[in-house]
Amino acid sequence: MPVYVTYDAPADLQDDALEALEVARDTGSVKKGTNETTKAIERGNAKLVLIAEDVEPEEIVMHLPELADERDVPFVFVATQNDVGHAAGLEVGSAAAAIVDAGEAAESVEDIASKVEELR
Repeated sequence: MPVYVTYDAPADLQDDALEALEVARDTGSVKKGTNETTKAIERGNAKLVLIAEDVEPEEIVMHLPELADERDVPFVFVATQNDVGHAAGLEVGSAAAAIVDAGEAAESVEDIASKVEELR
């Protein structure tokens, strides 16, 4: 497990988070990539952050869990960059993504956030 992964997210939680990202992409607003995700957290816009577990080098996303903690933003670790990228609407993988406006996924995002709280 990479250094930056602070807890083990169950597969169903990962699936729920990816599904919420897809719904938010279509009905709300998402930020894709580490830089956009970092800005969304810093600006207080991020509702939920997804971070891939297979990022090399780890330094690319290592700051995200700590930053999200500081800003009280829930985050979920997802197995692969491809999963995150595709759910965010990209043809390629993405190390991280943030839901800024959950749209129709608002309830799911709240549910995921409470499950993440229990795991940490």
